[in-house]
Amino acid sequence: MSRKILVTSALPYANGPLHLGHIIEAVQTDIWVRFQRMQGHDCLYVCAEDAHGTPIMIKAQSEGITPEELIARVAGEHRASYQGFLIGHDHFHSTHAAENRYFTDLMFSRLKEAGHITTRNVRQPFDEKAGIFLPDRYVRGTCPRCKAVDQYGDSCEVCGAIYTPADLIDPKSTVSGTKPLWRESEHIFFLLSRFEQMLREWVRSGPLQEPVYAKLDEWFAAGLQDWDISRDAPYFGFEIPGYPNKYFYVWFDAPIGYLGCLKALCECRGLDMHAYLTPDSKIELHHFIGKDISYFHTLFWPAVLHGSSIRRPTAIHVHGFLTIDGQKMSKSRGTFIIAKRYLELLPAEPLRYYFAAKLGPDVDDIDLSLEDFVARVNSDIVGKLVNIASRCAGFVARSGGKLSDTLPEPALYAEFSASGPRIAALYEQLDYAQAMREIMLLADRANKFIDTRKPWTLAKDPAKTIETLGVATQGINFFRVLMVYLAPVLPDMACHAAQFLGAPLSRFNEVDAPLLGSPLATYRPLWQRLDPNVVNKLIASTNTAAETTTATAGETHVTLDDFSKLDLRVANVKAAVAVDGSDKLLKLTLDLGGEIRTVFSGIRKSYTPESVVGRNVVMIANLAPRKMRFGVSEGMVLCASGADGRVYLLSADDGVAGGMKIS
Repeated sequence: MSRKILVTSALPYANGPLHLGHIIEAVQTDIWVRFQRMQGHDCLYVCAEDAHGTPIMIKAQSEGITPEELIARVAGEHRASYQGFLIGHDHFHSTHAAENRYFTDLMFSRLKEAGHITTRNVRQPFDEKAGIFLPDRYVRGTCPRCKAVDQYGDSCEVCGAIYTPADLIDPKSTVSGTKPLWRESEHIFFLLSRFEQMLREWVRSGPLQEPVYAKLDEWFAAGLQDWDISRDAPYFGFEIPGYPNKYFYVWFDAPIGYLGCLKALCECRGLDMHAYLTPDSKIELHHFIGKDISYFHTLFWPAVLHGSSIRRPTAIHVHGFLTIDGQKMSKSRGTFIIAKRYLELLPAEPLRYYFAAKLGPDVDDIDLSLEDFVARVNSDIVGKLVNIASRCAGFVARSGGKLSDTLPEPALYAEFSASGPRIAALYEQLDYAQAMREIMLLADRANKFIDTRKPWTLAKDPAKTIETLGVATQGINFFRVLMVYLAPVLPDMACHAAQFLGAPLSRFNEVDAPLLGSPLATYRPLWQRLDPNVVNKLIASTNTAAETTTATAGETHVTLDDFSKLDLRVANVKAAVAVDGSDKLLKLTLDLGGEIRTVFSGIRKSYTPESVVGRNVVMIANLAPRKMRFGVSEGMVLCASGADGRVYLLSADDGVAGGMKIS
């Protein structure tokens, strides 16, 4: 029975490039969508640019452009990266669009009319130096629960606590580095607490994985808090109707972007949008998200939908974080791999396959081990899958280029084709890893068949030409079955394989019967072995400025206003040690006239620790602290690069007191 399905993945934020963490989610989603279409289902996949909020406004201001110009440029970059990874969106839109404005206003008005909206005064952080109210994530400090330092203002990455910036110990603005002031303002709230019973019943209907369900139980036990959905000007977003200078919080209109994108697609294709959105709709709605945003999607979003008389999701599929070689993605470690950089070095499909081989139905983190990446892709795709076609194609070509009319072992072929429902069930359950394992077990059996039958030996005997062709035909049919099963993961390779086979690879049931008596096109290599030296450049290419504090020569676009924002001070180096695990960094203990700071500086190749102790150096004292792999760096020591490749510290006269401000 054919199903109608609407699928979304999380909206990328329009203030920076996509990284491989974004890509693993898009690949997971795209594989599932392609699989559904291969089952004959009507499946739409939509996504959009998340384009609102203070970070967008600040980023645009720093570049001297409008927010609209920023999001248009970044959206173009995001589209190119998605297309490079063969992500097949039916429509990719923006939350800063008329369609999203329509749904945002509509849903807010319905919530308000139903009595689910209220106002109350709140205290919120204000950066007096920057002149803006600060989003939660623009305030950092010490976690009030576990005392972990340098945590965001909304949640702790160490213990998982949820709180407000007011709860932080020693909060600081990440914009100016100053301590925020607390100002009172009237804000608009969505009464989430009214929806607890509905949410409890909804999650019991089975839309979530067990770990996500367990986390929801914790939130229910703690008590649901009403949700602040407004922000004060200045803010880039939609102004709230009837509330001058109040704007919808980005997390209110961002998931509504799914509906805005659907509206744009329906208008383009002449589809009935309301059929997707009515509370009793039989069309499925599936969201794919990372576990870091499950709070918004499993509590706020279904409650807002229900309160607006719009259907709730059928399922929310949550995945874990992506790590690189066992480590969290980090610019300081060089493991923050952006999608564009990957595509400059390597084709998309090896990574699509590797992600598929790692992704299961749970929410565990997924590790991209570069060594394992090379080994697994070369072994599975080159050594097993492509090997079948390359070994057999020549024997068919020498026999006139047509497959035989029969198979030597039809029962064995039937076992391969009978695996389809089992593999389909694994795709449906998002257990791609097990599906890849079972497909590769079939590939092993196919290669064993060829090794046992030895067509290269048979071909030496002219009397066994028909037998040779039969063995090769069976091998080609094994390859065809495997390519059908892998088509959701390797769509480009499947397209080229279909051209070689002269037959489509678009439905799982196409392999119910073997391909017999038909001509093959000339075989051309379908895959190239991964070069570990190229793969290793993924990390080497990014491990540059993140571990150094040297200036870039020749940049002349810094204005006097920009320079005046820097608090330059003289500091005396009290201690210096080489940092284990880095060949660039020294850990410096600096005295700013009684205030002690720790700064990591990329000067190790030019200075020994002993040579800098006692020196007076110049540092930027108001740079926001930066959490690195080796600790927190509380400023920046100024250096210059010389023509000889060395780095030179900027020093002050010996008579200058530590802590003196430079003006």
